[in-house]
Amino acid sequence: MAGLFNTTSFRIMEQGLDYINRQKNVVAQNIANIDTPGYKSKYLTFSGVLRDRLSQNARYKKELHLKQHLFVDEDTKGQPDGNNVDYEVQAAMLKSNALRQEAVINQIDAEFRMMRAAMRKN
Repeated sequence: MAGLFNTTSFRIMEQGLDYINRQKNVVAQNIANIDTPGYKSKYLTFSGVLRDRLSQNARYKKELHLKQHLFVDEDTKGQPDGNNVDYEVQAAMLKSNALRQEAVINQIDAEFRMMRAAMRKN
């Protein structure tokens, strides 16, 4: 039964949820430090994660792990105390992540519905 969920589709969706959760943690850290003097916003870069995935020969890996690729925003000007966390930007990122998470969960649900339908036919 474990092999039933060990498909490329499920692994991709699992990795997508992992990435979304990591990004949510980074955004939460940014928001938690909104009043910390000198704190610089951090972002998890998808392009860095994707580049690593493409450079690996994924067919021969049983488990695929996302590496954290944090970009520290040193360039954006912020408050006089050096903090550059913009709450509106962070809130928008949380909303975007929630939409992505919902889309992945809907896809997982669709995969389960197809499996159930296939099992009923047999």
